[in-house]
Amino acid sequence: MQLGSVTPAESVSSRPQRGQLQLYGQPASERPATVNENMLHESKQRRTLRLGTRGSQLARWQAEWVAGELQRLGHAVELVEIATRGDVEQRLAIEEIGTRGVFTKEIQRALLAGIVDMGVHSLKDLPTEPVAGLMLAAVPVRESAADVLVVAASREQGAGSSKHEAESFSVLHAPCSMLPHGARVGTGSLRRLAQLRHLRPDLKIGDVRGNVDTRLRKLDEGQFDAIVLAEAGLRRLGLARRATYVLPFDVMLPAVGQGALGIECRADDAATRAAVASLEDADSRAAVTAERALLAHLRGGCMAPVGAWGRVESGQLQLAAVVLSADGKERLVASDSAAPEEAEALGQRVATELIAQGADKLIASSRLGFPA
Repeated sequence: MQLGSVTPAESVSSRPQRGQLQLYGQPASERPATVNENMLHESKQRRTLRLGTRGSQLARWQAEWVAGELQRLGHAVELVEIATRGDVEQRLAIEEIGTRGVFTKEIQRALLAGIVDMGVHSLKDLPTEPVAGLMLAAVPVRESAADVLVVAASREQGAGSSKHEAESFSVLHAPCSMLPHGARVGTGSLRRLAQLRHLRPDLKIGDVRGNVDTRLRKLDEGQFDAIVLAEAGLRRLGLARRATYVLPFDVMLPAVGQGALGIECRADDAATRAAVASLEDADSRAAVTAERALLAHLRGGCMAPVGAWGRVESGQLQLAAVVLSADGKERLVASDSAAPEEAEALGQRVATELIAQGADKLIASSRLGFPA
């Protein structure tokens, strides 16, 4: 595996790094690739596959995992780092940047320009609107979709001497020694903020941006009493031990696509589609298809206070969803099930139920501001 170097014509970063590219584009189609043996043979005979990725530690882990799987199948892969707007503008809350796809658009533009052959995204960051010429070619096996509460060491010490004891708590019933009245909790997500405020309106929620290691450092420096992170990211980086406990889904529903990766490529690139098709996991695809269909039907976008959890259990696709007001005072829930092949219709059906309860109004009002 090689690391490529692409020099952008114009950089918006004050500290450009080797191999970065700042470009803008649109998101992808949801249709999985259909391949045959000739296409697969062609993909192995062609030039090295260029894989576009953000430069963060977690993004690199994800890209290197995909590259490793493809190399195991006989493909040569080169990583090309691409700086996205979300990486560059870290002083602002994501909601304040004011655009969708802040972590994906530049990778998509590089795909359309033929600079890379595929892009690897955290699927929760990929907008649901399709773009002409691109497709979501593969969804590998999903990691945990859950969120975790990471409590500062000073708080953890008063919460029990064993990990088992700590994992038995929920954010709603956490002991005062761990999350006392008015505890400072950091999150960069309006979805997490709204669910936390619904459960514990006394908490002081603050915005925290940056990569996983940056957020953990801010916690360790005493800027917060606790932070909320995705369990998948901690697991992938070998930091699962930092999780004080996993938040149950009846307390905190995850972001649409959380824990899943999306491999995107050009729709007319049959060879690359063939190469990545072997990484596809049918159950993970069904789950995220239902979640993304729900979000698209709600017209919520990646940053709306919407949570959803799809999973296949005993051959049936289950979907639970929540929409909240930005202050957490209003909370709407809906759930349903269907056959996995009816994932898109299931997502639309659950979204329709939420809209009937007033979800569209809550989503619209959340766009008026990110509460302090």
